[in-house]
Amino acid sequence: MLSNEAIEKIEYELTKYPADKRQAAVMSALRIVQMERGWLSKESISEVAEYLGIPEIAAMEVATFYNMYDLSPVGQYKITVCTNISCMLRGSDEIVDHLKTKLGIGLNEITEDGKFCLKEGECMGCCGGAPLLHVNNTQMHEFLTPEKVDAILKDLK
Repeated sequence: MLSNEAIEKIEYELTKYPADKRQAAVMSALRIVQMERGWLSKESISEVAEYLGIPEIAAMEVATFYNMYDLSPVGQYKITVCTNISCMLRGSDEIVDHLKTKLGIGLNEITEDGKFCLKEGECMGCCGGAPLLHVNNTQMHEFLTPEKVDAILKDLK
């Protein structure tokens, strides 16, 4: 069941769209629920669909299409490294390898303490700052070096 806080935030998002276009808020509603619960279970996606009054498949299509939605548990800090062409040409492979070594996990894995999850991401639209990563889809770090990654990890611990 959606929390009162989530409903309040979804209702605010709904004010941005015509009353008969509730489906337009599906991305925001999914983000709100994911931020609250840490990831989106099938049940969570169904709850969002029911609240918005849209077919469950419509919410599921959005949740499974965009890589910012997590359909299984992730660590407290989800680190997503862009590995598309601009980042790759500027050393994202080295950054991924460094993170794997520092965290002791591979891509799509979670550290034993549940603190970190490492993901490979699609283009994040900031090619000029390559290589780059996101932490929890909210904090972007650009112009990465192994030393800068170490500092980011230290701040997160």
